[in-house]
Amino acid sequence: MKQAPRKYANYIPIRELHSKERQLSPFQVYAELRENTPVRYDEHRECWDVFRYEDVQYVLKNPKLFSSERNRASSSLLTTDPPKHKQLRDLVNQAFTPKAIEALAPRIQEITDELLAPHLSVGKMNLIDDLATPLPVIVIAELIGVPASDRREFKHWSDVLVKGARDDSEEAFQELAKEKQQNMRELYAYFTGIMEQRRIEPQDDLISLLLAAEIEGQKLTEEEVVNFCILLLAAGNETTTNLIANAVRILSEQPRLQDELREHPDRVASAVEETLRYYPPIVAIGRVARETVELRGVTIKAGEQVISWVGAANRDGAQFEHADQFVSDRKPNRHMGFGFGIHFCLGAPLARLEARVVLHTLLQRVEQIQLVPKTPLEPIQSAFVFGVKEYPIQFHARRL
Repeated sequence: MKQAPRKYANYIPIRELHSKERQLSPFQVYAELRENTPVRYDEHRECWDVFRYEDVQYVLKNPKLFSSERNRASSSLLTTDPPKHKQLRDLVNQAFTPKAIEALAPRIQEITDELLAPHLSVGKMNLIDDLATPLPVIVIAELIGVPASDRREFKHWSDVLVKGARDDSEEAFQELAKEKQQNMRELYAYFTGIMEQRRIEPQDDLISLLLAAEIEGQKLTEEEVVNFCILLLAAGNETTTNLIANAVRILSEQPRLQDELREHPDRVASAVEETLRYYPPIVAIGRVARETVELRGVTIKAGEQVISWVGAANRDGAQFEHADQFVSDRKPNRHMGFGFGIHFCLGAPLARLEARVVLHTLLQRVEQIQLVPKTPLEPIQSAFVFGVKEYPIQFHARRL
């Protein structure tokens, strides 16, 4: 049933965030939305928008009221609710224990050094293409069990999974949909093939672990294993790429931070957390109301879409002192850059580790990091993702 019209004072349509300038820096608009229409219905998009920290947290921590399910035939961790969600998460958590993630640190350092090395003598690099994108792709590929010989093809599949339309035309959307469908068929065939190999000869990788794991006598189905690998490939890669790129963007926009973190390397971990608050890779998360519920004096009906704007919540002055300032050692820092509740990002420890290694390595190896002058930044075409397509930097190599 179509929603009755709702009138708001100081109404700002979400489509205003779609301009290039707004996408590169949406936070002032978020502030106005958070202040003027903290919970409101958007007739154009036919969904609810929630902007304040307290309300966003309420939506994300209540799966009984706000569901993640989109397609009941789906078995993805992102699109299931309890108890199925807990079952899936408990299984895959076996591959993401703190001990298992920390064991990856030397390999992540090795990959980072290899990717950075060719650019030190030149004094410039395309941060995203040369480092922020290939690092998580290589790590995820090795973690899943993709042979190094297949890495180029794996990278292509990863790119298509997160690719946006070339423009707003219907032709472009249909072209993209066709490409993504073909991409999914290829991924399913590829992962199914690897699974057949691992059943015969298990190895020390995620696919072998998922095939063997049991909780309460249940194993993952073949479709669930493939879906999880694809989820990890898409969500893990893009989120980590944007986290790394956004962190370096902050360093170049606020050069004093480079000296501060170089002098206080123990703050790198908290600076990564502050990046997740200040420039979060994901700025909005969707849910569906399971039942009619009242939120901040308005009634959200069962079945209606609800968008939680974590990018706005993370700058809420009611939760964060000096919310619009980057504070490298902010504590406490209860940001929701990785979501909140049962769907808190499973790969968060890995993304944090990769970002810490990259920042620490850059700060030790180079100085005076800055965006190459006169570079026009192009935002990623997504209302839900905050990042840029390219970020070329220049720097001076440090003498160690």
